[in-house]
Amino acid sequence: MAAHGGGSGGIRWSPWNLLLLVPLLMLVTPWFNSTDPQLFGMPFFYWSQFLWVPVGVVCVLIVYLRTKGDGEFTPDADERVDDLDEGARR
Repeated sequence: MAAHGGGSGGIRWSPWNLLLLVPLLMLVTPWFNSTDPQLFGMPFFYWSQFLWVPVGVVCVLIVYLRTKGDGEFTPDADERVDDLDEGARR
């Protein structure tokens, strides 16, 4: 089930999640299938693939930092675990 903007479960949606699509661009290999320009004798295809690794890490890090506090579950006052535990002792 998808939850919009938070809730008690499901997928959390944020516009920042669109940034996670950027690393998927490396999978479109026809865009990078060439030998020129070369970098240290390495064809463009290979060094561009290596370049996508830090780009992907930075994208994931940005999304994590921007969305880590969004949609955290906070129980209602009558659903707190402490209250439920005290009721069990009676």
